[in-house]
Amino acid sequence: MKQFRVLVVDDEPRIVKFLKLKLQASGYEVLTANNGLAALEQVRSQEPDLLVLDVVMPGMDGFETLKQVRAMSSVPVIVLSAKEASTDKIRGLELGADDYLAKPFSPDELVARIEAIKRRQVPSQDRKVIDFITLGKLTVNLKKHLVVVDGQEIPLTRIEWLLLSELARHAGKLMLYSELLTRVWGPEYRDDVQILRTWVSRLRNKIERDPGHQVIIRTVPKTGYIIDLPASEEIPR
Repeated sequence: MKQFRVLVVDDEPRIVKFLKLKLQASGYEVLTANNGLAALEQVRSQEPDLLVLDVVMPGMDGFETLKQVRAMSSVPVIVLSAKEASTDKIRGLELGADDYLAKPFSPDELVARIEAIKRRQVPSQDRKVIDFITLGKLTVNLKKHLVVVDGQEIPLTRIEWLLLSELARHAGKLMLYSELLTRVWGPEYRDDVQILRTWVSRLRNKIERDPGHQVIIRTVPKTGYIIDLPASEEIPR
């Protein structure tokens, strides 16, 4: 079986060496890069399964590197930063990071975060297979992983797709913050409402981007989100 390939990007050699040894001991194949340009080249040529990306690097910092990675790949990214400001966390998530860890962090926690992302990439076996769901102007093709709004296909990232598919499968039902976080990110994230709000905002910007479009995802304050089921429509269970 092919090893899960992780690319570690950091300009501090001791951190790169330490993380490489830790991740290899945990069963991963590890690639390394010490700057943003080298990281982009590794993404193009080696196609890693996940990036561990430092923010503070000379030249092209982690945020700019992430922006350019997202222009060519949906590979999962965990951002590392010595900055604990929530604005930096939000910026990383808005640029498409899947997760964020503030330095200093436990290497065991990093491995746990990587494992959580790996689990999200494996479809749940207990979900019933439905070909597609149509809700007003929105069509979600669950079999082909396609989203169409007003006849236009909308490209989504992996996290955006997971969020929308969970909400669409449960259309008409209120999804609690903790429930969505557990289903999409894993039980260890059940209290991280900030990451959920950031990704729901990104998703809305794509599927509700025109002023004339219906509100697809409705917020229930301090509770969760719901895709309202139009009258006379029923989602197969």
